[in-house]
Amino acid sequence: MTDTPQDFSPPASAPATNAVDVEKLIRSLRRKEGTWVEWGQACTALLQAGYNSQQIFEQTGFEPIQQNQVGVAAQVYTSMVKAGASEEVRSHFLRKGSDILYEFRILSQVERAGAAALMLAHNLDVDDARQVAKAIKEFSHFGSLPQGFTDTPGDAVAYQCWQLARQKSDLQERSRLIARGLKLASSQTARAQIEQLLVDFTVVPRRQAPRLPIYRLDSEEQLPRIVPVVGKLPLSTSDLLAVPLPEEIWPFRMVKFSGAGAWVAIPGWQVILNAEDPVAVLEMSDRLPVPLEGKVEEVLIIADRAQRLWDADSYFLADNGGNLELHWFETSPDIAILGRVVLVMRPKKILDEDYTKDGWQIDD
Repeated sequence: MTDTPQDFSPPASAPATNAVDVEKLIRSLRRKEGTWVEWGQACTALLQAGYNSQQIFEQTGFEPIQQNQVGVAAQVYTSMVKAGASEEVRSHFLRKGSDILYEFRILSQVERAGAAALMLAHNLDVDDARQVAKAIKEFSHFGSLPQGFTDTPGDAVAYQCWQLARQKSDLQERSRLIARGLKLASSQTARAQIEQLLVDFTVVPRRQAPRLPIYRLDSEEQLPRIVPVVGKLPLSTSDLLAVPLPEEIWPFRMVKFSGAGAWVAIPGWQVILNAEDPVAVLEMSDRLPVPLEGKVEEVLIIADRAQRLWDADSYFLADNGGNLELHWFETSPDIAILGRVVLVMRPKKILDEDYTKDGWQIDD
């Protein structure tokens, strides 16, 4: 085997000047040279150069899911370093922990550094990382800090444990949460709040999060196609030639024209017709506030920007430090609501996409 990538021609969109750098990146990934952070940076650079994840996999052996994990985690690591993470934390996560740092993608730079330090100090694993990230993110939504708890990662997790423990009637589960909160709390005042649960056994039920408004496309009629409009006759040939060719992007047949704009056709369900100012965003089904069961797939979230009043039975798009996020708020939040989610649409299940394109096919 030679060191240079075989049968790896740059895509048409990739600048020719990047060819030498690309070969070095491919070779480095093949040999797994350097740290996982460098692997992630290399995967990201190749994607930005116009290569897709399948091409990278075929040439390097890095599966698409690995590419995504190390690529995102490398960005988290870099931002964590910029935020002032200690040498001990930097050194530890440079050797291992891409799966842990991947979970911190939802946090800010400063929060990432603090969360990583907490993980290292208490020798926590990737399952703990998901809970830590969730606790810190939810804690950041408070306009004023809960009584006794400070603005630290440890106290954010301790507050999560305190809140969950108060909802448990099972003494064993309640005790486990209290012990975890006492272990991870950063301040004495937070520990004091948790210790009160050792003598106060009052159960405070928490309101259940509402169900997401999930729909799935079931029939071909519900999967419309977008067609560009040339104009009203009489028209010139140049008018016709000026219309760009829409390229459909599956699974929702989203259409992107030249430029930054994109459109997607939504069936005329009543909830869509009633929306005054609907907008669409894409997300993976396992990254929703309540992850969907079954196959992980891309879903389309429709929100009405005209509906900005909070209610406890809805999910919302909200602004959190300049980031657009999807949330359910148990109480009125201190961050700006940008629109209420009116529909989460799953794609139509298609076993054979080519089959649906052949109108002459009939059942046996």
